[in-house]
Amino acid sequence: MSTRETGAQAEAFAAGVLQKKGSELLARNYYTPYGEIDLIVRDQDCIAFVEVKARREGSLVRPAQAVDRRKQRRIAQSAVCYLMENPVDLQPRFDVFEIVMERGKSFSVRSYQYIINAYEVANYESI
Repeated sequence: MSTRETGAQAEAFAAGVLQKKGSELLARNYYTPYGEIDLIVRDQDCIAFVEVKARREGSLVRPAQAVDRRKQRRIAQSAVCYLMENPVDLQPRFDVFEIVMERGKSFSVRSYQYIINAYEVANYESI
């Protein structure tokens, strides 16, 4: 199974979990010149820009650690594009949905964690 296929399954899994918890899926794979946002959801009074990361069990780092400052900046820039095209009266938030998959299986979730407010973008000089 390719990385792209695994990513698509991880995003579908994350979207399903979030929708079951009451979030409204606004967009999936939102592309801009800066990059892509995996999921955009409305969660009560917030609009959450969600990065989905999946890794096999036994990986050296947790999936969320792959969302480095460079990736955070690209997501923030893409979020600005989304909000300019789709103005909403909601508080923006940046979340990470991490999935740990079982080793040796195509796509089998061992565990997952939804990290709300995983990072802040206020420290960036300019987005």
